[in-house]
Amino acid sequence: MAAPRSEAAAAAAAAVGPSTRGGGASRLSRARCRWRWGLAGASCALLLPLLLLLCAPPSVAQKKKENLLAEKVEQLMDWSVRRSVIRMNGDKFRRFVKAPPRNYSVVVMFTALQPQRQCSVCRQANEEYQVLANSWRYSSVFSNKLFFSVVDYDEGADVFQQLNMNSAPTFMHFPPKGKPKRADTFDLQRIGFAAEQLAKWIADRTDVHIRVFRPPNYSGTIALALLISLVGGLLYLRRNNLEFIYNKTGWAMASLCVVFAMTSGQMWNHIRGPPYAHKNPQNGQVSYIHGSSQAQFVAESHIILLLNAAITMGMVLLNEAATSKGDVSKRRIICLVGLGLVVFFFSFLLSIFRSKYHGYPYSA
Repeated sequence: MAAPRSEAAAAAAAAVGPSTRGGGASRLSRARCRWRWGLAGASCALLLPLLLLLCAPPSVAQKKKENLLAEKVEQLMDWSVRRSVIRMNGDKFRRFVKAPPRNYSVVVMFTALQPQRQCSVCRQANEEYQVLANSWRYSSVFSNKLFFSVVDYDEGADVFQQLNMNSAPTFMHFPPKGKPKRADTFDLQRIGFAAEQLAKWIADRTDVHIRVFRPPNYSGTIALALLISLVGGLLYLRRNNLEFIYNKTGWAMASLCVVFAMTSGQMWNHIRGPPYAHKNPQNGQVSYIHGSSQAQFVAESHIILLLNAAITMGMVLLNEAATSKGDVSKRRIICLVGLGLVVFFFSFLLSIFRSKYHGYPYSA
């Protein structure tokens, strides 16, 4: 009887065992589901604030910032429509150029145009600046991404002090974001202030390309017409005696004038458009010789022309004293005068060369 009971008990255990194991598996599955739902709920709790933040309407401060920017751009556009170059004092400069928010670039010319300042360079630079600003204002690509302005020393001396600026004219670019870098100050002393050079510099700093349009200038055409008329009239009056055309001395003088003009840098002046001289606004000192070997003033080219002419005159006198057959005492005087011209003016020319090319005489 014991054996049957054991078999019955085993059979009952086998029958109950699978159901018990099945119940444990179902409880484990329900626990896993609850854990997964809890994890999903925690993730939603973390992501929901972020989604609300992204989808939420802009704050009051953001709206105020956008309204201020729109107001500034609208005001600048209104001024630009009236005048291509916006005149600014200290308050306008700080509000529209220095203070954020900004999504536009501003090119500012710091100058001193009042007559009592006697800044001829400022007037010349201002003319080129006006040509550039008008070319941008009336171009087909004109937009609110770039504005031109000017700050005069007598209207914004505080701005000059704020920027530690002690010379004029000076051109600076103020980018939409951040502070101006070194390259945002135009190298006027080396490049000059021609409108084309300013446009190239602006293209490098802002990617805004401005095609310069200059108003028609007929002065060159009129001067050429007058010159041709003068020469034609002279030839007509001397039509019976044209031997002067074969005058070697006259042609030599004309050739020397062309040589002096080219060797003194007149062509460089025509291409680069440098100022005539530079006046320091702090002490009023005027410089006629540029301190760098990479640039020059117009007055400097005139000085070099006169020095070359004086040296050439001395060489001509020395040649005359050596080849002529006149009185010996007269030839000696001519020789001394020629030698004095060459020595004095060549020494002056060499001193200018040393002041511009630092380190001369060069050593091996």
